[in-house]
Amino acid sequence: MGLMRQIWVGRCWASTSASVSSATGKTSSTPGVTKKGKISPDGSPTYSTCLHMVDGGSPSIVTSEEWTNAKPYEQVPGPRPLPLLGNTWRLFPYVGQYKISDIARISYILHRDYGRIVRFSGLVGRPDLLFVYDADEIEKCYRHEGPTPFRPSMPCLVKYKSVVRKDFFGDLPGVVGVHGEPWREFRSRVQKPVLQLSTVKRYVTPLEEVTKDFLVRCEQLLDNNSELPHDFDNEIHKWSLECIGRVALDTRLGCLEPNLAPDSEPQLIINAAKHALRNVAILELKMPFWRYFPTPIWTKYVNNMNFFVEICMKYIQNATERMKSGGGGSVMEEPSLLERVLKAENNEKLACIMALDLILVGIDTISMAVCSILYQIATRPLEQEKVHEELRRIIPDPSTPITYQHLEKLTYLKAFIKEVFRVYSTVIGNGRTLQEDAVICGYRIPKGVQMVFPTIVTGNMAEYVSDCNSFRPERWLKANQGGFEGKLHPFASLPYGYGARMCLGRRFADLEMQILLAKLLRSYKLEYNHEPLKYAVTFMYAPDGELKFKMTKRNS
Repeated sequence: MGLMRQIWVGRCWASTSASVSSATGKTSSTPGVTKKGKISPDGSPTYSTCLHMVDGGSPSIVTSEEWTNAKPYEQVPGPRPLPLLGNTWRLFPYVGQYKISDIARISYILHRDYGRIVRFSGLVGRPDLLFVYDADEIEKCYRHEGPTPFRPSMPCLVKYKSVVRKDFFGDLPGVVGVHGEPWREFRSRVQKPVLQLSTVKRYVTPLEEVTKDFLVRCEQLLDNNSELPHDFDNEIHKWSLECIGRVALDTRLGCLEPNLAPDSEPQLIINAAKHALRNVAILELKMPFWRYFPTPIWTKYVNNMNFFVEICMKYIQNATERMKSGGGGSVMEEPSLLERVLKAENNEKLACIMALDLILVGIDTISMAVCSILYQIATRPLEQEKVHEELRRIIPDPSTPITYQHLEKLTYLKAFIKEVFRVYSTVIGNGRTLQEDAVICGYRIPKGVQMVFPTIVTGNMAEYVSDCNSFRPERWLKANQGGFEGKLHPFASLPYGYGARMCLGRRFADLEMQILLAKLLRSYKLEYNHEPLKYAVTFMYAPDGELKFKMTKRNS
């Protein structure tokens, strides 16, 4: 859930591509470019929808004047590959130029050195990466991508779903790591209840209860200096997991309970969640030996996934039993997300796979986003006071239960979150695998190339954002809300992606983060009194260091 679209570090840098034509069996002349086919078990990207024939009969761009006048693909600027080593050597430890953990800086360097379009080719065993820093071109790509866009996916998840546990997933692959018609068909069956506003509103009170428990836990963790512990990010992780369990599985998992036994179900869930996506980073950013034999990290990944499938099915079946007995999972009239899906589809496995996808991609994305937001609010006292004053105005009594109407009025709080995402985008960028030849930035780009749209850079470019180097939440407000006039290109900062593959759980992600900030900052002051933290990529882009916030109770 949440900022759940792909982080391209793990998916674009790691995805491989078969470059064999299904028609002729010959290897493509363009590195990493596929001709035609389906999703292979190892996650190799192919295509199913023609970018330039999405209307069912438009002529191919290769016959157009635009294509004829465009420059050849080989002339796209970028780092020059060396014989045999290509550009892979640039990512080697010690001798290479770049570190994967410093991928945000790499994105800036490539733009600085090569301009608005950069070809990163010669990555051994991997397709070419095409970095596009032009927001107008990014908009054009998104708006013409058709109903089944191909987003570079996690090969290890593809292999798990389509090979290791084909017995379970079968023809219900879910929405993560899936493409073409199977993806579109599954998403069409679950997106209405997930995106329906009435469903989202139903979770304000349950998520507020989770957040209240989290704040009680925070108070218990404070030391003599009113500071939270050095591993506070783990507590945020638990809060995120508890929120997702409440939404996706219609239950409280118990992750916020103190002194959990090592073999208790909540602790096992916490352990599995902690390693779920981080194992993906190791599997896909290092040599992929797991493709050929079961390495220890691959075995651990499979065991974690199996555990999550088991947990999801357990709670889905519990919900089904409650519904059969007339108990339902809700004390309110509005049915829960899980109840909606089960009533509409009458399929426990479909509900389980939906919940699994929401959990897998939501835990780290939301928790890392919250780490970044809390660090920024703690180190920006003026903006924090503005948020607090807004909260005092909208919610005079801090004990008043939060409503959706309250959240709608918190315009500055929501603007602050958006500005954090613009300047410190948790998801470094979005990506697409080009499904048909196209002209981008005046160059002929062949199908199969993996395009990268580095939000972390475009959101901070003066061409698209006025006063881009200043942190100004007001830029997201309307004039009558205290906003200011200036440039803000709609495709410069897209933390949730865009189009058909836009984040399915974005409304729940927003809800969780808004409720947490509202409950926390209405009653507490947050400070950070240590050396400034740098940002780095673990699996997401977030502050790299101990989040020892000082948390002080405010007078009501």
